[in-house]
Amino acid sequence: MGSRLRSFLGGVLVGNSAPHLATAVTRHRHLTPLAGRDSGPAVNGLWGGINLLGGLLLLSPDNHREPGRWDRDLLAFEAGVLTMAVWMVGSERVLGTNTRREPS
Repeated sequence: MGSRLRSFLGGVLVGNSAPHLATAVTRHRHLTPLAGRDSGPAVNGLWGGINLLGGLLLLSPDNHREPGRWDRDLLAFEAGVLTMAVWMVGSERVLGTNTRREPS
């Protein structure tokens, strides 16, 4: 797998970890594939940690990149984080998976 793709996927995973870790800290419920729509704080903490660890492992130095230097891999990582953020905003806006719907 190329370094740009690894950086992009790492960004997606790191971006996905943030709402799950925030959910764990604030003791809310949030959808995870581990326990479904009603996943509690502990499950979200676990899922957020798994995503963060996976993202960081994808970003670990390889033989094609000098440690300590980003290059276009930083743009790929940031694009992955942005892609995940846009997906989360859009899916919440359209589906309201994790938010309470206000009566119209």
